[in-house]
Amino acid sequence: MLPLFIMAYKNQQQFIEALEKAGELVRIKAYVNPKLEMAEITDRMSKQPDGGKALLFENTGYDFPVLMNAYGSEKRMCMALGVNHLDDVAKEIEALFKLLASPKEGILDKLKLLPKLNQFASWMPKVKNGRGECQEVTMTEKPLPSGGVWGGPPDITKLPVITCWPKDGGPFVTLPVIHTKDPNTGQRNVGMYRMQIFGPALTAMHWHKHKVSAKHFNEYKKLGLKMPVAVALGGDPVYAYSATAPLPENVDEYMLAGFLRKKKVDLVKCITQPEVEVPADADFVIEGYVDPNDEMIWEGPFGDHTGYYSLPDWYPRFHITAITHKKDPVYPATIVGIPPQEDAWLGKATERIFLAPIKMTMIPEIIDMDMPIEGVFHNLVIVKIKKDYAGQGQKVMNAMWGAGQMMFNKILVLTSPNPSKGGAFEDLPDLRNYEVVAKEVFKNLNPATDIYFSQGPMDVLDHSCSKLGFGGKMCIDGTVKFEEETDESYQLTIDNWQLAIGEIKERFHEIQAVNTSLLEKEIPCLIISVEKNRKDHIRELHQQICGMEKVRGVKMILYVEHTVDANDLPTALWRFCNNLDPKRDQILYKAQDTRHKEQGTRSNAQGTSNQEPETGNYFACMGFDGTRKTKEFDDFHREWPNIIVADDATIKAVDEKWNELKIGKFIPSPSLKFKSQMYGEEAAVGP
Repeated sequence: MLPLFIMAYKNQQQFIEALEKAGELVRIKAYVNPKLEMAEITDRMSKQPDGGKALLFENTGYDFPVLMNAYGSEKRMCMALGVNHLDDVAKEIEALFKLLASPKEGILDKLKLLPKLNQFASWMPKVKNGRGECQEVTMTEKPLPSGGVWGGPPDITKLPVITCWPKDGGPFVTLPVIHTKDPNTGQRNVGMYRMQIFGPALTAMHWHKHKVSAKHFNEYKKLGLKMPVAVALGGDPVYAYSATAPLPENVDEYMLAGFLRKKKVDLVKCITQPEVEVPADADFVIEGYVDPNDEMIWEGPFGDHTGYYSLPDWYPRFHITAITHKKDPVYPATIVGIPPQEDAWLGKATERIFLAPIKMTMIPEIIDMDMPIEGVFHNLVIVKIKKDYAGQGQKVMNAMWGAGQMMFNKILVLTSPNPSKGGAFEDLPDLRNYEVVAKEVFKNLNPATDIYFSQGPMDVLDHSCSKLGFGGKMCIDGTVKFEEETDESYQLTIDNWQLAIGEIKERFHEIQAVNTSLLEKEIPCLIISVEKNRKDHIRELHQQICGMEKVRGVKMILYVEHTVDANDLPTALWRFCNNLDPKRDQILYKAQDTRHKEQGTRSNAQGTSNQEPETGNYFACMGFDGTRKTKEFDDFHREWPNIIVADDATIKAVDEKWNELKIGKFIPSPSLKFKSQMYGEEAAVGP
C-alpha cells in the first residue's frame, strides 16, 4: 500500500498544512501567553484519549506563532514519518538487513544489490553551497556584507520560548535539534537537550554525561578550544524525531532522517559557526559556542518527562552568536510532564522502529517489545521472546541492558510463548494487552527464584537512585520455565484473600488503600497505599502481611505513597516505577510450608534474588517499596522532587478563556487530580 502521507515534507509549513487537511490541527487565534498558559492548554489536549489535536497558537504576543502537540498521537506520529503504521519502518529495516545478509553466490545476486546501494546513497545528507531558506533573515551583531534581511543583534528573548510549569527555572527551548561535531574526527552528532534562557544571548546546554555531545564537549576541553554548536528548530518533522533516536555514535542522524523521508537532507553551513551544518529548511537556527573554560551555570528546575521536576544542577553555558530564520517561521515547542504527553508517541516510534535492529543484530529471539506509558520510557520495558532453552531469559536480560540507551532500563519484564507448543507466536496475545500479559507472567513466576537484580548506569533524571545516575535494576522473568529452571519446592495456594483484605485494613492503620483488582483477574499481586512513619516500616509491614495465612499465594506486593490512590492503577504504577530502586527497595518473604519457620529476608545483595530453598516446600512473596525516600526513614541523602502540576492562577486563567480558544468542549485541568499528591509547592520536597 502506498503511504497516505507525504514522505518528505518541504518544510514545517507543509507539515502544518497536511495536519490541518487531515483534521489533526486547530488554530488558536485568541491571545495565549507562552508563560504557562500554552503548556496548560496543551496538557489538557494531549491527555485526551486520542491525543487530541495539534495546536497552532497564532496570537503569542511575539512575531511568531507556536506549534505544539504536533507529534501527540499515533496518526500524527505516522504523518511525521510518512508511514501508515509505525511498524512499517521496522519491517523495511528488517527487509534491508535480510537483503544485505543473504548469501551472494553469483554476479547476478550481487547486481541485485546495486539499486538498493543507489538508494542508500540518495539518503545521505548533502551540504549545499550558499544560504538556505533558514537564513533568509539574520540576527547578527552587524548586518552581513553579503546582504539579506538583517533582524538586528541576536536576541533569543524575541522568540516565543515557553515556560512550561510554575516551578521551572525560566523559559526553556524544548524541541531543539542540537548539532555538534567531534573535534578529532569531524563526526556529526544531532541530539535534543533542553535549553534554559538566561538572557538575550545566553542559555544553558543541558546534555547529560552519557550523551554524545557531552563527549564532544570533553574533547574540546582537552584541546582548550571553544566548541561550535548550532540549534535548529522546525523544518521537516522527521528532524526532531531523528534527534531523539537512540542511534550508535558513528551513525549520522541525518542518514536516518534521509531513510525515513526517502530523500536526502540538504544542509547549509552556519553563518557565524561555519564548521557546523544545519538543515536548509529549518524555521530557526541558533548559532553559538560553548567555552569549556567558562564557569558552569546553575540550570533548572524543569518539569521533566518523568512527571517530576528535575532539580537544578551545573551545566555548560551556550553563547549565542547569531539567530537566523526563514520568512514567516513557526516556533515549535513541546511540554513534558505527567504521562501521557506528546513525547510518549516519540518514544513509541522508537520502540517500533528499533525493534528490528535489536532483533537482527543482537537479540534474535525477540518477538516484540513494549514500553508502557506509565514507565516513562526507561523505567518499564516488556519483552516477548521465543524461548528454546533454560536460562535464555537471563541471556536476553544481559543483552538488553548492554544495548545502547537500554542501559538505563530499570524494570525489564520477560514473557514467552509456551515452548511445549512449539513456541507458536499466537500462543501469547499482543503485548499491549497488559492484563493477559500480566496473567501469563505471574503464572510462570516464582518470586524467590525468577526475579534478578543488578546495578548499573541509570538515567540522570531518575530521582530514586541513592547516587546520581547509578542504581538498581531488575528483570522479572515471566517466561515459561524448563525443568532446569523450576523449583519444585515452591508452593502456590491462595486462600480467602477477600477476607484477608479486610483484616489487613483493620490491623494496619497506616494503610490507606488496598487494590485487589489484579487478584480479581487472577493476577496474584496487591498494590497498597501506606503512610510510612519509621525506619524499616515497609520491610516490617511486608513481613507481617505475608505472615497472614490467607495472603499466601500472593506473589508480589507493591507499596506506594499514602497520597497515591492504590486503586488508580495507571497513576499508582507511574508513581511506583519512578520511586523504586529495585535492588535497594526489595523485600523477599519466604515461609516454610510447615507454617512453623517463617522468615522475611532481604534478597542477595550481590546480584540476583535467587536463594536455595530450605528443606521442604515454601511460600514466597516479593515486596517492593515504591514510596518516597527520606533521610529520616530511609537514610536517603539526595533531594526528592515534587510531581508536576499547574498552579491555580494558570488553571483559572485558561478556564476563563476556554470559550475564546474555540478548540471544542471544555477540558478540565489534569493537574487537579494530582494536587493532593504534592508535598508543598516547590520543585523539591521540603525537609
